[in-house]
Amino acid sequence: MTLLSVIRDVCATVGVAVPQSIFSNITGNRTMQEMVALANEMAQRIAYDQRDWTALTTAAEIPGDGIKASFPLPANFKRVMLNTNVYRLNTPAHPMRFIPDYNEWISRQLNEASDGSYGEWIIIGGSIYVQPIVAKNTLPVWYNSSSYQTIGYAVYDELDETSWKVAVKHVSAPSDTTFAEDRAANPSYWTSTPNVPDRIHFTYIDKNCVNLASGGRGDVFMADLDSFVLDERVLKLAMIWQWKAQKGSPYAEDMGTYGDALTKAMGNDKPSPIYIGRHPISASAKTAIPTQTIYFPGSVP
Repeated sequence: MTLLSVIRDVCATVGVAVPQSIFSNITGNRTMQEMVALANEMAQRIAYDQRDWTALTTAAEIPGDGIKASFPLPANFKRVMLNTNVYRLNTPAHPMRFIPDYNEWISRQLNEASDGSYGEWIIIGGSIYVQPIVAKNTLPVWYNSSSYQTIGYAVYDELDETSWKVAVKHVSAPSDTTFAEDRAANPSYWTSTPNVPDRIHFTYIDKNCVNLASGGRGDVFMADLDSFVLDERVLKLAMIWQWKAQKGSPYAEDMGTYGDALTKAMGNDKPSPIYIGRHPISASAKTAIPTQTIYFPGSVP
């Protein structure tokens, strides 16, 4: 359904003239101005306030440069997800620590109390701040007088900021030899490889909840043929009860119908939870491991 289809259905339900077009003469049509404003408000309310919708879930990947401690949030960033964690590439099994208070963040930096093992993060003024600073690479630094006996083992040259892999098993040149000199003396020992900078990964909700007929996405409706990214029937029902509420008409039943549709859409948006473990659970739950024994409350193991 397009925005035109949604608004035509809403108009027919609430008892106002059904338009042939929305935007063709909107400057002279107060009703259509109100309908578009209502469509934008309800679309954003559903998209931002109700759930971490899978259709709006987006992943960010920001590489480090070894200098910056903060990075601008993506242009389409609305908010972090309710369970968002931030991970570093060099410690992917453990999330960074979230610092919720700006004063605590400042205190921890001044007192050098930040978590150096996995790092910390906070969002301030449209940017995400991380400590320690995200490095340019995730590889160990090349050392002289070292044994490189694993083909494919990768190292990083700090001097010229390049990455290399072992091509031939060898022991590197003795002390006071630079990596560049070692490579020049033994060109067959190493093969160049792209740098792999450390980076942070996190998920967030995309603010652009409208498919634009002109291409791409936006956060407001701009044309008749634009469409809602999420369930358009839910948008239609939301507009109906809110229009009636704003005009002083009875709306309780319409709001209930909308609530039922929203709940159903929310339930269908993600699969039912799968349980792994041996703690008591509902008898109607399914387990991820069919052969696993599940004990219910009151049963004897």
